[in-house]
Amino acid sequence: MAPLFITFEGGEGSGKSTQIKRLAARLAAAGRDVLATREPGGTPEAEAVRSLLVSGDVARWTAKSEALLNYAAREQHLEQVIRPALAAGRIVLCDRFMDSTRAYQGHAGGCDPGFIDALEHAIVGDTRPALTLIFDIDPALGLSRARERGDAVAEDRYERKGLAFHMKLREGFLDILRRNPKRCRLIDAAQDVDAVTEDVWSVLGGVL
Repeated sequence: MAPLFITFEGGEGSGKSTQIKRLAARLAAAGRDVLATREPGGTPEAEAVRSLLVSGDVARWTAKSEALLNYAAREQHLEQVIRPALAAGRIVLCDRFMDSTRAYQGHAGGCDPGFIDALEHAIVGDTRPALTLIFDIDPALGLSRARERGDAVAEDRYERKGLAFHMKLREGFLDILRRNPKRCRLIDAAQDVDAVTEDVWSVLGGVL
């Protein structure tokens, strides 16, 4: 069976993680060999890097430092998990990937896009998603949802960056959508969770 690499992107509280779990379960029930993973993370080494990024003081890293840390974790993730799974013909669902670096560290954080281009070229190479779902939600609503659902307090560093940062973040993801119309699809994440699930499945139907 042909491999397929699908990434889920969006701001805080957009519901990506819930939708990945639902989609993975639906695909598995349909007999597809599916792997759900996340970034930063996916391997013990990358999860260790994740803890450096998502916890602690808001200003502990520069945007360039964050980009480097994300790509250190991504290298491990690609080599140890994503590429082997694709080589085995599996469907890989990844909660965040290269577009998050462009949106968080680039558009919202101010990191030089050329620097991110170079990292992406060197680390990601040809291992690019066939499809990227961008979960769009008003940042104020997304942050409210994240607080209400009790996201791990230890992983709230980006949530504490403030609404202005998250407005820029949303602009970044929408810019990625505009620049990559063949790869990216918009998902209205402000809907109730079941409606979002059906929208995701509707988009996937055309791919599968």
